[in-house]
Amino acid sequence: MNSYTEFAKTILLGESLEDKLHDAPFEWREWQDFKLPKLPARAGRLGFSDIQMKFPKINRLNEVDKKAMALHSFANHELLAIEMMAAALLIYPHETQDDLRFKKGILSALKDEQKHLGLYINRLNELGYSFGDFPLNDFFWRQMEKLKTASQYTAVMALTFEAANLDFAQYYANIFRNLGDNETAKVLDIVLEDELSHVAFGAFWMKRWRNDEKLWDYYVSSLPWPLTPARSKGISFDPKIHGKAVNDEEFISSLVQFEDHFEITKRPTLK
Repeated sequence: MNSYTEFAKTILLGESLEDKLHDAPFEWREWQDFKLPKLPARAGRLGFSDIQMKFPKINRLNEVDKKAMALHSFANHELLAIEMMAAALLIYPHETQDDLRFKKGILSALKDEQKHLGLYINRLNELGYSFGDFPLNDFFWRQMEKLKTASQYTAVMALTFEAANLDFAQYYANIFRNLGDNETAKVLDIVLEDELSHVAFGAFWMKRWRNDEKLWDYYVSSLPWPLTPARSKGISFDPKIHGKAVNDEEFISSLVQFEDHFEITKRPTLK
C-alpha cells in the first residue's frame, strides 16, 4: 500500500485534473522532510495565469457566461485548497498522536474539497463550459510559503479562507436561488455545510494549541502579514454562522468589531 507521501505528492505534484482528484488508500508512515514547491504542478488548461479576471456583478449572474465565470472562480478556490491541504500533509511533522489526528482532519477536509471541485465542474459542464475556460489565479497558494507551523496554516486556511467561505457560500446560494437556479444553489448549500465543519475543525485545534492565550489573540498572532482577520469576513458577514462554527463568543465579538484599511474587506454585517 502507498504511503501518505505518495498520496499527497500525486495531488500536489501531479499535473492533471485526475491527479488533483486522486483518491486511494494509504498508510501513515514515518514523516519525511519535504520541500515546498514554488507552485503546485499543473499542465495545459489548469495552468496559472497572470490575467486578472473580475468576478461578475450580481445583476448579471442570470447570464449563462457570467454564471460560468462565477462557478469557475469557486472551483479554482477549491482546487487551491486541495493543493494547500496536500502540501500541509507533506510539510508538517506528525511525531505524536495529536499530530496524526490533526493530519487526519486535514485529509477529511481535502476529500470534501475534492467533492466540491467535482460538483462545481459538473455544474460548469451542464452550462456548456469546462474547467480551464477562464484564467486561474494562485492567490491562496501564495500564502503557503509563509505558513511555517501547523497553527499558522490552520489560522489561514480554516479560520480565514474557509471562514470567509461561510459567508460567500450562504450569500451566493441565496442569490442563485432567487434567480431560479436551484441546482447551483444546492451545490453552494453542500459547500456551506462542509465548510462549517472545516472551520470548527480549525477552531478545535487552535483552542488546543493556544495554552492560556485567548483564542482571538492566538489567531491574530498566527496570521502572516499582510493577512488580517478582515479576510475571514465574506460578503454579508454573518456572525451567527461564524459563531456556530467557532463556538467562542469573545472571538466572534472581536471579529465583528475588527476593521482594517482594506476597502475590499469592509463587508456589510448581517444583524
